[in-house]
Amino acid sequence: MGPSEGDELMGGRRGGLLREEKNGRYEPSPVELLFDLVFVFAATQLSVFLLKHLDLTGLLEAFVLLLAVWWFWDHIVWTTNWFNPDKWPVRLVLFVAMGLGLVMSTSILGAFEDLGVVFVVGYLGMHVLRGAFIIVAAWRESRELAMNLVRASIWVAISSPLWIIGAVADPQQRVWWWLAAIALNYFGPAVRYWLPVIGRSPVESWAVSGHHISERAQLFVIIALGESVLVMGFTFRGDWMNPASAFALFATLVGTLLLWLIYFNNTAGVAQKFFEKARESGRLAANAYTYLHLVIVAGIVLVAVGDELVLAHPDDPLDPSTAAVVFGGPALYILGNLLFKHSVGYRWLKSNIIGILVLILLFLLTTALGSLTPLIASWLANAVILAVVIGEEVAHRRSPAVGANLAP
Repeated sequence: MGPSEGDELMGGRRGGLLREEKNGRYEPSPVELLFDLVFVFAATQLSVFLLKHLDLTGLLEAFVLLLAVWWFWDHIVWTTNWFNPDKWPVRLVLFVAMGLGLVMSTSILGAFEDLGVVFVVGYLGMHVLRGAFIIVAAWRESRELAMNLVRASIWVAISSPLWIIGAVADPQQRVWWWLAAIALNYFGPAVRYWLPVIGRSPVESWAVSGHHISERAQLFVIIALGESVLVMGFTFRGDWMNPASAFALFATLVGTLLLWLIYFNNTAGVAQKFFEKARESGRLAANAYTYLHLVIVAGIVLVAVGDELVLAHPDDPLDPSTAAVVFGGPALYILGNLLFKHSVGYRWLKSNIIGILVLILLFLLTTALGSLTPLIASWLANAVILAVVIGEEVAHRRSPAVGANLAP
């Protein structure tokens, strides 16, 4: 008797490259963790880029770069969710992907100058590598999965000219070409890579191990938060004789710990339980981890930029750009967590909504008053984040609302 449809989609045939079903629970492998190290560097580069271009244009450019970096990492995560990274062909794909990721990451600072082509080579190279590997490796074991990647590869082919034109275009126009290209990339999964004649990908064919993809997302959040710690160390430089600098270091550390609590205190376990019960795991995982986690990571990148500004100029007058990242980073992070928590079964958390509104109000007030310092602004932001953490804990203890939004 051949494998069942579920085994074919999630486990494959014994001895093949597809993962064998283990009750939907398997831990990230060491080679996946090695792959993630490239993105520690990428996150640092994104923060440095934004710090050097802290205006509306720079913010838009940094957002496009973040979208590309996140899409790269996320697509490899889905690949290792389907394929066993303990098999050497899969490992080799990860090693090549690491090289392409390093090509892309090292060109981030010059992506809108003279390194646009290099950035695109790394990004599109990953898509070509991944698509070709999955189509070939899955063709005999899971024809539906292979066809999904045929659809996805066609969508990539449609967006590729926009990436290439942008890479060789005038740097001032590049962001618009790339924004159109990345919009196509993100829109594809949302419509299940619909194409004329062959239609959409079946929902069932995107089945994933919720446990594995949840663990991988958690690791990326830790990586991103760890980048904030690196910023602290490199910017502080042991300046203990300056009280303002010492208090700024403490403020940034406290802020990072509070952000960690918002994500990991209760939500990580709730999300895993949610996926253990969920049907249509692929659709739910795409929403929770592919799209909503992007908002969380974007918030962390902004927080890292704010931390560096606070540490570098703790007692200078607070300018609007610094205020925007000091208050905007935590607000965006809390918004991402609010949406993510709701997607995995939480009711709308009032503490998060109030916290976001207070942070926005603080930005408006401090910008209008202009009499605060980055250090004071950082502690004000920490006070709001702490209130959100306490509010979440109270709400969780009163009603640990897991499973409220499970799909039928």
